[in-house]
Amino acid sequence: MDSEALVQLALNALSGTQKDLATKLNVSPAQISKWKKGEHMSQEMEQRLRAIANIGDQDAAFVLTAGSLEDAAKWERLMHYLAERAAESAETGYNTSPLTDEMELLCGETFRVLKEMGVSIPDKFPRALDLDYDDINDESWELLEQDPHSDAIYKIYKSLNDVYGFYAAYVSELVHDDDLDLSNTPADNIEPCLLSLAACKIEVNTQFAPRFAQFKYQVKKDYAEWLTFVKDRAFRAGVPLRAELLDLVYDSSDALGHTAEAESLGFNKSQLHPDIYMNELLVGMRMIHQVLPAIMKKLGIDQEFELDESKLRIG
Repeated sequence: MDSEALVQLALNALSGTQKDLATKLNVSPAQISKWKKGEHMSQEMEQRLRAIANIGDQDAAFVLTAGSLEDAAKWERLMHYLAERAAESAETGYNTSPLTDEMELLCGETFRVLKEMGVSIPDKFPRALDLDYDDINDESWELLEQDPHSDAIYKIYKSLNDVYGFYAAYVSELVHDDDLDLSNTPADNIEPCLLSLAACKIEVNTQFAPRFAQFKYQVKKDYAEWLTFVKDRAFRAGVPLRAELLDLVYDSSDALGHTAEAESLGFNKSQLHPDIYMNELLVGMRMIHQVLPAIMKKLGIDQEFELDESKLRIG
């Protein structure tokens, strides 16, 4: 819940001051200020504010960014249409579940990502995008491609197909592996932030998204840390990696999609990442290090043996 957005919507609906809202809710003006700074509010107070703002169960931050409940509904229809169309074009063999929006998080997350990229959301829903999405033809689709907002959203959703496909094929099973005990760790961030990672992999006009470079740098940095954490846990637990997890960060969306598709078709069944072979080699070397001195002592050669390193070199 975004308490700041909810309070602002209630203030907008009342066309009044924080003192007016405080009086209506029978709380102090100071409490209104605390909520505007993000302080937690009770469920009862949240419902009262939602009633004043008249937004029902809608995402308060989404409605506030859209400018009105009516425009929020229009953005929602557009995003769900683009998500459906993107999902239909997926070729990874995996269902891009975030695009089905069963948790009703997609629209709010889309606005959040765009704003972090520096994109300005129009005060009013663009008239050119106010279409009948049940009857989209080539001409209306061209309008969607020409608008920078709908074009960027569609590209992000298309990228999410490939990013999510790789995640589903190689990362999800590790994140949910009980042996790795990754709950309440940095790994919890990996799945919820995939839309941000997908956005990093599209091409975008920097005038349209002026903070894109900083956004991309931070998201990739965070993911490198989160995935390295998972890799370390997997290494310590001896859990095999079937791909280099950091490819999720550094590979293009197309490359991720191809890798996920190959996995879904069974082409990578016997493939193990070199880290696993290195782990097996290290285990073997540790075993030799423990056992060899005992063998040499048993044979009585532990005092006289000298290693000739020249014979270890090739060529």
